[in-house]
Amino acid sequence: MQPAAATTDPHAKPAPRSARPGWIVAAIACLVFFVSIPSPPHLMDDVDAVQAQIARNMLASGDWVTARLDGIAYLEKAPLNYWMIAVSYRIFGVHDWAARIPLALAVVLLCWITYRFGCWAFDDTAGLYAGIALSTSVGLFLFTRILIPDATLTLAITGAIWAWLRLLEPDGENRRRWSVILGCCLGAGLLLKGLIAVVFPVMAALAYMALTRTLFSWGAWRRLHLGLAIAVALAIATPWYALATLRNPPYFAFSLHSGPGEYRGFFWFYFFNEHLLRFLGLRYPRDYDTVPRLWFWILNLLWIFPWSFYLLSAPTLDYGPTSRAGRARLMAVCWIGVVMLFFTFSTTQEYYSMPIYPALALLVGSILSSGNRWIRAGTYALLATCTILFAVLSVLLVSVWQVPAAGDISQALTQHPDLYTHSLGHIWDLTLNAFAYLRLPLAVAALAFGGCALALVFSRNNVRRTVLAVAASMIIFFQAARIALIRFDSYLGSYPLAERLQQSPPGGLIEADAYYAFSSVFFYANRTALLLNGRTNNLEYGSYAPDAPHVFIDDSKFISVWTGESRWYLVAYGTEMPHLEQLVGLNNLHVVAESGGNYLLTNRALE
Repeated sequence: MQPAAATTDPHAKPAPRSARPGWIVAAIACLVFFVSIPSPPHLMDDVDAVQAQIARNMLASGDWVTARLDGIAYLEKAPLNYWMIAVSYRIFGVHDWAARIPLALAVVLLCWITYRFGCWAFDDTAGLYAGIALSTSVGLFLFTRILIPDATLTLAITGAIWAWLRLLEPDGENRRRWSVILGCCLGAGLLLKGLIAVVFPVMAALAYMALTRTLFSWGAWRRLHLGLAIAVALAIATPWYALATLRNPPYFAFSLHSGPGEYRGFFWFYFFNEHLLRFLGLRYPRDYDTVPRLWFWILNLLWIFPWSFYLLSAPTLDYGPTSRAGRARLMAVCWIGVVMLFFTFSTTQEYYSMPIYPALALLVGSILSSGNRWIRAGTYALLATCTILFAVLSVLLVSVWQVPAAGDISQALTQHPDLYTHSLGHIWDLTLNAFAYLRLPLAVAALAFGGCALALVFSRNNVRRTVLAVAASMIIFFQAARIALIRFDSYLGSYPLAERLQQSPPGGLIEADAYYAFSSVFFYANRTALLLNGRTNNLEYGSYAPDAPHVFIDDSKFISVWTGESRWYLVAYGTEMPHLEQLVGLNNLHVVAESGGNYLLTNRALE
């Protein structure tokens, strides 16, 4: 049965006659994401600085096919994120803020595309509210503080789903153009994070077609022009996959066993180990953990905050296929369901659900523009929440107002290394005394939520004013979050150690852990290093390649190098100091700098 060609939702308000206010969405998104580009905060250790350094290595070596860290092949991820950062370096120079520009552009474009999607599916008002909701959601801001490709992947998935939905419309226009757009989005997604970029939009679209009874309709499939879309996607993605396979042999292996010391080239590692075995939880090395399934679902209410209160009225909307608005809502539900069910049966991190944020935002925009009687209830719930947050932050601020805050914040934190495989593991390091170092961001955050509560009291009967008031408060809150990240700069990154290393006499560099532990040192000092007992996690597989450089050393090799005639520097966690003293003696460990409880040491005293 074909869906009706009607495009008007009987439950939606008429579209306004004014020009589309896309500039409002773009301006708000720029205020949130481009204002956060400058440093500090500097790039963090772990994946943040790793992404930036891989792009620099590509630019310096001219090898844009195989990503490398410390000379070791890094075969886990597709390269488009690195390429975008490298292009930014070429234009602006190698700076941390330049590394952040492509991601900020992608997120602003994502918010604008969501706005346009909403305008097409519902009306201009719904599109405006959807774009604003996505721009000011907690999750999108939080998970774009690091240079991971997931937001750009979300952009590709959103474009692909919108294109597929437009192609299925019986009265659709420019079908070949939208088929090309579909292919471009799928191809770009393949170069961002692999097969998942195809799995999500295709499975969501198939679920949608099944529910609208078009899955077995030849007319619906003919409208998609899938041959053209597939050809475009393959033309974009295939060259890199072919070159990566050829340059990192052996070419083909099909084993389902993953263990230490095994090297089977790019093809096996990328498709079998990184995709299939990771999904099954059998990947080696297992350098990740998984969020409990229930929390993975529930936390999405936090990631879409403050707009999650309005989703409570989502069940009252029309999801029937007789209107474009109903079809769009149904696609959004399929979109959300496919992503969440996929990760319910796989390993998860908090940000893995990011591809559903635009779908949730579209539902929020549809609700807010519908005149639904539940909107007021959502606003009152948000008013109560903002009031509570203002009170809690104010009490917390008063409680730590007289607490001394000498030195850096690391002195007031606890450590939970067993939780750091989670993206937000460091949150549990906070103590009450740590908030004494965060008085300014606490005050700004309290101002944001207090101001929002006050604004909601006067604008609760006007949806547009409510939306703009909430958006303004979130813009202020995100700046409070950025100030807080600056306070954590020396704890989450190693910029002070890198700066001191650059100012010190020449010498070799050793890192007392896996590469990721002090990745910001490698970026800011632009150095390679020997890795002491660091043949673990992300670089372990590439270290067994036939052409891998010998950068990994054990304790005996370290003793030999450290007690030799040449000057060496060592970056190490404070927890490593007893072991290092046991190896070479305290007299051979000269402290050059200390930051965040970590050390830069040398084997020769500085004059």
